[in-house]
Amino acid sequence: MSSWVVMLMLGVSLCIGFLGLIAFLWGLKNGQFDDKEKMMRGVLFDSTSDLNSMVEQDKKDKKHG
Repeated sequence: MSSWVVMLMLGVSLCIGFLGLIAFLWGLKNGQFDDKEKMMRGVLFDSTSDLNSMVEQDKKDKKHG
């Protein structure tokens, strides 16, 4: 492999890593990872109807406060 191929691969991988870091920081800034309780409560319910009722309850909670 010649050195220009290695440099090209290094540049592309650094660009992809930088884009991934930017996407992660954007997600943190916009609150994508803030809802810890929703995922933990989802584990407690097995049926689809229970999960749907929990989603409806979350919507009501957000409207009221």
